[in-house]
Amino acid sequence: MFHILDCSVLGLQNLLPWRKLSSVIIWLGSYMLGGEILMAKVGVVIGSDSDWPVFEPGWRLLSEFGVETEVLVASAHRTPDVVREFALSAQEKGIQVLVAVAGAAAHLPGVVASFTLLPVIGVPVSGSVLKGADALLSIAQMPAGIPVGTMAIDGGKNAALYAVSILALSNESLARRLLDYRNAQAEGVRKRNRALQEKIKREQTPAR
Repeated sequence: MFHILDCSVLGLQNLLPWRKLSSVIIWLGSYMLGGEILMAKVGVVIGSDSDWPVFEPGWRLLSEFGVETEVLVASAHRTPDVVREFALSAQEKGIQVLVAVAGAAAHLPGVVASFTLLPVIGVPVSGSVLKGADALLSIAQMPAGIPVGTMAIDGGKNAALYAVSILALSNESLARRLLDYRNAQAEGVRKRNRALQEKIKREQTPAR
């Protein structure tokens, strides 16, 4: 995807050889300014709207990180043409990572991966007779050559964090946010430990 950017906004008008031009075409998918990529986008396809609660926490987390998302409901079996078009057009739309959420036979992540070179993350859903074990095995046991990163059953939040980790490899701003998130998690554990140690100390102190 190409975007027309005003040179004066970027402060490049005196650096470019074409000073009379007011704009420059920049490839936002790979052009870096000050070490930061100017776009981060994740594509999400879910097999059914009933699967949305599984990924909704991940979607909210991506929003908190400032990552743009495009979400689609499509079935690998009932609407295969829609799935194919979504996967084929993803990179052109600036999507850098794809997440596919599906239950039961869960062919969706593998089908998506077969149509794109983008990294695909699969999230198995527990809403089946086998409680998601069928979906987990279906996604994890992809044939050699078409890999899918497989999350835990109903692991929508981790799928989002895994997507952020991939994006952060080429986005310094996102990498800093991810580090802050990890540090906040660690501080939360330390805080709970301090609270528990105080509780134990109080209960072990003999009454006078």
